[in-house]
Amino acid sequence: MAVETELKFRVAARNLKSLAGWRIPGGKMGERSESDLLSTYFDTGKHKLKRHGLTLRVRQNGSTNIQTIKSANGAQFGRGEWEAEIKNGTPDLREADNTPLEPLASRKLQRKLKPVFKTAIHRTTVPLRTRRSEIELAIDRGRIVAGHRASPVEELELELKRGRLADLFRVARAIEQRSGAELDLRSKSDRGYGLVRGSEEPVVFAEPIELEADMTAGEAFHVIARATVRHFSGNADTVRNLDAEGVHQMRVGLRRLRAAISLFSKVLPRARTGALKRELKWLTAELAPAREIDVFIKEQVEPVTHDRALSRGGKAIKEEFGEKRANALARAKRVVSSERFRRLLVDTLEWIESKPNSPNAHGDIPIEKFATDVLHRRTTKARKQGQHLDRLSPRARHKLRIRIKKIRYAVDFFETLFPAKRDRKRLKRLSSHLKKIQDALGALNDFVAHRKMAMAAALQAPRENRRARALAAGVVVGREDKAIRPLIKSALKEARQLQVV
Repeated sequence: MAVETELKFRVAARNLKSLAGWRIPGGKMGERSESDLLSTYFDTGKHKLKRHGLTLRVRQNGSTNIQTIKSANGAQFGRGEWEAEIKNGTPDLREADNTPLEPLASRKLQRKLKPVFKTAIHRTTVPLRTRRSEIELAIDRGRIVAGHRASPVEELELELKRGRLADLFRVARAIEQRSGAELDLRSKSDRGYGLVRGSEEPVVFAEPIELEADMTAGEAFHVIARATVRHFSGNADTVRNLDAEGVHQMRVGLRRLRAAISLFSKVLPRARTGALKRELKWLTAELAPAREIDVFIKEQVEPVTHDRALSRGGKAIKEEFGEKRANALARAKRVVSSERFRRLLVDTLEWIESKPNSPNAHGDIPIEKFATDVLHRRTTKARKQGQHLDRLSPRARHKLRIRIKKIRYAVDFFETLFPAKRDRKRLKRLSSHLKKIQDALGALNDFVAHRKMAMAAALQAPRENRRARALAAGVVVGREDKAIRPLIKSALKEARQLQVV
């Protein structure tokens, strides 16, 4: 098995061509080579291989057919890759021995395999020597084809053949600054399956976290952190497409990464972590207005527009905040199209993958023990604080909500470490209580923002519909005020039932 240690970037076509002849500062470029690569990706009709995190590809390079099996292994940087030369363009599962595909390989699977999409790529390869490292720079231009759908490929890949990760990221950063290249954690197969589904740029949701009992806390953090980066970075295109759900999912991915940093704080090196946390917080805050206004319109204003007595004022408020939502979504688009965002992606991945100069004893703790301690300590503290939830100020309730959310993320992160039926039941109950508390406190937190928006809509309304707006805004505020006490009562009840794992 080979492990690809590579970084892939999307590059605008106008900048891609010039990179092949660019001289990397402090680096020596070798002789470039050109090749045309035709690849066919195979799977079953129900995408069984995709569901198991596998890809099966047959690549034609001249008269040679190379079968490649790839597996995204969360425990390591890059992907596992198994290659074998085969006779023709049809997969040969006899070559799947000692690969992750072997448990699935059977005559039945062989019969069910069929082409799902193809790629036609012209690749320019340039070897690069920099300091003590050897890096291969590959520029890919071509297209992905799935049935009647096609999408262009304009990518640059950096693969570390030998040497240090620091050199790989140094070259990556230089290329990003020169060409506006954006780190892209999606593979060509990810894009191909997207085309098959009918959307190459779908909203990306959190992927399941698979931790193994023999991992250390440090290794587990790497698996979790990589998954959260894929979550938030995978929604960059949906944010650029002004998709409110894409904005929400990018914020969820960012919060999950920030929660992981908090949960594993003793494991992580202090150097650079503080700066990264500030940048993640900056991005989360920049996306917040679009999400908050969208929720306000959908959950509070929209229902009012369907009330006959309030529809005039409700529609006026909806029109006003619809424009504000559009402006907030445009702001989010500018942010994820900025150099600061591109730099954050590279910095975050380098921070995750770089090993600390000084070993951290906490990082070597078995993940099972670490997870049990984290859940016990944080749940105990949350239950204690929740006993007095009805006496907390809005700000204190908000802080408690954040603590509850972090425990929920911890349950999601650590779930596979507790396979016993009894443990899974206890985790499920804990997660249920946490969700109800989070939903209640989240609604209360939204009420504070909604009150400000509703009052502004009433006070700043033009004269011709001021009364109608004021009436509609008053109803919005009144309905939320009426809901406050039941929500606090519900959250208090759930907090008292939190059980330590």
